Parts: sequence; C-alpha cells; structure tokens
Amino acid sequence: QVQLEESGGGLVQAGDSLKLDCTITGRTFHTLSMGWFRKAPGKEREFVAGISVFRDTTSYADSVKGRFTVSRDNAKKTAFLQMNALKPEDTGLYYCATRSSIMSSNLATEYANWGQGTQVTVSS
Repeated sequence: QVQLEESGGGLVQAGDSLKLDCTITGRTFHTLSMGWFRKAPGKEREFVAGISVFRDTTSYADSVKGRFTVSRDNAKKTAFLQMNALKPEDTGLYYCATRSSIMSSNLATEYANWGQGTQVTVSS
C-alpha cells in the first residue's frame, strides 16, 4: 500500500517562495509518476504539475508555468514542488498523488493514491 505525506506548506506573502515535499512509503517510488494538485475554497481540485518516472518529462498548469518547478529524487522517494513568485490565487490545499505509469497525467482520476494535503496561504 502506498502512503504519501506532504509537507512544506505555510502562510506567506505575495511574491514569496515555498517548497513542498511529498514523501512516499510502501512501494517502489521509481515505478510511479507523480502529480501535484490543489484545491481552493469554493473551487474544484485542479492539476498543478506532474513529473514522469525518469524525470525527463514535466508538465504544468498554465497558471503556474514559469513560477513552479516539479522535481523528484527517486533515491529518497520524495517529490518536490518549488513555488516562486506566489500569488494570492495560489492559495489552497496542495496534494501529491501517484500514478502507476511512466508518464504523469493532468487528470486526477488517473491517480490512485493521495496524500492528506498541505495548506498554502498567500496573502496580498
């Protein structure tokens, strides 16, 4: 059974940076592609970023391109989301998720395992 735990969220001001971590236990990490999603109050969950198993392919939502960077360390079984130039509209509960495929997807339904989320709040 795969277990995921996010960390690194917090309260920051617009323009600040945060780095989220997602640590996985229970299954070989290097067989799973990773996705980051977020849910803001009153909005549906949305895709933020994804990374393939071998780190050679990444994808981003248009709203975060150029500001967020997704990465992973297969040896440490950890995925990362570096968030720069944060905006108030980036506020939300951020989740990491795993997909049993080499490539990530922007569809939440493609991911089988999810963490509990870490809150990111950006003040203006």
